[in-house]
Amino acid sequence: MAISSTSIPKFPTYNSLRLTNLKPKLPSSLIFKAHTQKPLALKTYQRTQIKSLFTGIVEEMGKVRQLGFDESGQSFDMVIHSPTVLEDVNLGDSIAVNGTCLTVTEFDSDRLEFKVGLAPETLRKTSLIELKQGSVVNLERAVKPSTRMGGHFVQGHVDGTGEIVSMEVEGDSLWIKVKTSPEILKFIVPKGFIAVDGTSLTVVEVFDEESCFNFMLVEYTQQKVVIPLKKIGQKVNLEVDILGKYVERLLSSGFVESIRSR
Repeated sequence: MAISSTSIPKFPTYNSLRLTNLKPKLPSSLIFKAHTQKPLALKTYQRTQIKSLFTGIVEEMGKVRQLGFDESGQSFDMVIHSPTVLEDVNLGDSIAVNGTCLTVTEFDSDRLEFKVGLAPETLRKTSLIELKQGSVVNLERAVKPSTRMGGHFVQGHVDGTGEIVSMEVEGDSLWIKVKTSPEILKFIVPKGFIAVDGTSLTVVEVFDEESCFNFMLVEYTQQKVVIPLKKIGQKVNLEVDILGKYVERLLSSGFVESIRSR
């Protein structure tokens, strides 16, 4: 569907190209006024399938500098300012952005920025759909064999989203309750692991009748992750402990019954 330039503002692009088509239609939170900015003058990288592992220990909070379509008008890209994670970055590296594993397609070490592509499915299934220019995001590089595992095994494959329903202060701690779908809640257990916007956290309680769970952030963590900056009603990315999914798969496949019958 053709959209005139007078009905919707232009999206920022790296070459200030005119957009004439928008498929699929995106919400107004992803529409920005056009502005000029020096493009990332580096090679592009064709994404290949990369299997990465993260710990859920956020290394840095980066800031979204740009969101917009590429020259074709089909690929939606994001540029993030991030001094720390660019220290040893390479094209094709995996970086978790709010817990979503994304691939570095360009980077500029002088301007401390890198670019990633966001597929329509990624926008539909994650809280990244709510990002806008100036948003702060959690960043973590994929772990190396020598990395100390301070959190838990996080794949960067978001299982779904949750909605923040309450935020309560107790002393210097912050209690947060999140509502999610029953399909995700069934994998969440008290004292179990969960990654919320890529942050490795321990579940405190599960409220099945409310389809909710809660967790607590100590003062130090509040200063290092984006969750406290969000408001009630906003989305968070959720990745449950993969061990729970393996257990369900084994039980549903009849594996346990086959063992018992031997």
